[in-house]
Amino acid sequence: MSTELPPVAPEVLAEAVESLTARLRKKLDDATAGCADAATRETDGSVTFRFGEDAVVTLRPGPAGTVTAAAQATCTCLLAPRCLHRAAALGAAPLADAAPPEPEPEPVPESAGSAAAGTERAPAAASAEAEGASDEPAESVPALTAAQLGAAAALWHAAAEALAAGVTAGGAVVQAELLRAAHTARLAGLPRAEAAALRVVRGLRAARERRTAHRLGDLTGSFRELLHTAGVLASGTAGPALTGTSRRAYTPGGSLQVQGLCREPVLSATGYGGVVTHLLAPDGSRYSISDVRPGGLARARGAGRASVALGGATLDHAGLARGGLRIVGATVSAEGRLGAGRGVKATPLPGAAWTDGPAAPLFARPAAEAVAELLAAPAEAAETETALIGCDVTVVGAAGDHLLVREAVPHAPLLRLLPAHPHPELPHTENLRRIASYPGLRLRVLGRPDLDRAATLRPVAVGPVPGAQYTLRLPEDWLGRADLGYDRLQGEHFPAPDAATEAAGEAGPVPAADAPDPLADAPLWRVRRLLETGVAGGRRAVAEAARGTAAQAACGPLRRAGLTAAADLATALAAEADRRPRDAFGRLADPSPDGYAWAWLAAATHLAAAERSLVAASWTATPNGATPAAP
Repeated sequence: MSTELPPVAPEVLAEAVESLTARLRKKLDDATAGCADAATRETDGSVTFRFGEDAVVTLRPGPAGTVTAAAQATCTCLLAPRCLHRAAALGAAPLADAAPPEPEPEPVPESAGSAAAGTERAPAAASAEAEGASDEPAESVPALTAAQLGAAAALWHAAAEALAAGVTAGGAVVQAELLRAAHTARLAGLPRAEAAALRVVRGLRAARERRTAHRLGDLTGSFRELLHTAGVLASGTAGPALTGTSRRAYTPGGSLQVQGLCREPVLSATGYGGVVTHLLAPDGSRYSISDVRPGGLARARGAGRASVALGGATLDHAGLARGGLRIVGATVSAEGRLGAGRGVKATPLPGAAWTDGPAAPLFARPAAEAVAELLAAPAEAAETETALIGCDVTVVGAAGDHLLVREAVPHAPLLRLLPAHPHPELPHTENLRRIASYPGLRLRVLGRPDLDRAATLRPVAVGPVPGAQYTLRLPEDWLGRADLGYDRLQGEHFPAPDAATEAAGEAGPVPAADAPDPLADAPLWRVRRLLETGVAGGRRAVAEAARGTAAQAACGPLRRAGLTAAADLATALAAEADRRPRDAFGRLADPSPDGYAWAWLAAATHLAAAERSLVAASWTATPNGATPAAP
């Protein structure tokens, strides 16, 4: 019977694998397989693994439930602690987060002229302003230290080796090298690089274990982010945005008055769950209050009605999402998160509907304008991933796994609505499925654009359209909106069936085919497949794909479509993958994977930029309402 294993700090696992001999490292992957099913939870909270009659490994997590020290993992065999059993047990456990959440520190007082404005700003945007503010030496980007440059170079090398190996050869030893380099990056003060490395290791694990939630595209994106971050850092030209911050800094925000916008569940792959409630100030500044802790799905479902831990406020998150707060002595992070320091005082305020409060401007402009503003921001900007936009739409019907709607503006393209979180135990999918059964329904949607898909919005809350006849009928105490991650829409929340025929006629017939998708129609999928082939099978798989006529057949459509840069980069990647020069004795003359990693990164970076431009085009309205073709 399988037992839930305690998370293990990355550096503990890396040290255990590093201490093995070369002979034992070759056996590590086979020894790790099946360890989790043989684990036993003891009465004292420890977890034991039995390897035969004479070897028993015991993991004793600390007070936080995590194995953070080598002494917390012991084995009874004669080779311990440099034994295969101990490394296998540690490798079977999930990876712990590098920097677990810590209590918020008291803010450092600032001068009156340097108080935080409170608007939601990304660290990248703030650093960009600092870089461009002046040419004076005092405003220049601080140079990286020698330790940071060395850590970044080591992480680049480990990432390049992992990419060359791919999923098929990226076993425990390759992962341990990445974890060791990630830990070095953490000690050198490069938390963003460390986080990128941990995402790659988790993706490699999920791929090798064939978990249902694994997506090869996600692992490809993680490799691109890691190689880009490590490469730029190693060059010594990186700014503060790429170094990252290990802790969220809170600064004084003065007195604030905020209104609830919506709430949504948070469920991470590392076992954390909770809720985040989005807030707006009268001037449109965006804030949020989150409550995320270990607990997974159960924590995410129950946190929707947990009390708000902010300045003695008596509201829960459900009440705050439809209410408001007056805050004295507020502390605010750069991302707009409100802190709960000892000096913060909060008083509840009556809520406001989307039509009356500060949320009204969110629905006053077409969604295409809001998305264009997000796409114009730097790719590293936090708001491109977290910003919420609003629009009024008419339901067209279901198509595949998504819901088709059309925005209530002239010549608007069809939009796709996908669940903000697809977990079946959360009501997102069920709510969208029920909405899809009412063609012609007018709907006010607040959601997060999916910038990796064509014209796709992931709604977190919906409400009735003011003045529309065929729209939602929500209870008065809901204040005109339903949080799709917590509120379950029922039949009584929809209009009467006798009004459906006329409204459906206004919406037009349900399309037999899906909406136009310039991202799927473009031949860029050939480059994407080549990159994913490299991630799955490593350098050798890319080299095999480049031999014969396959390479010409893949690049021909790219050149005919005018995507010559993508074709050239794909050709260069295939050539570099197959370049294995040898000396007179048959030995590899250049065994370094750096050249291959740079070629892969160049193709991946160009592909991401090209797909981003196609996504932007899919949101653009045309005179006949069709999605424009790719440039």
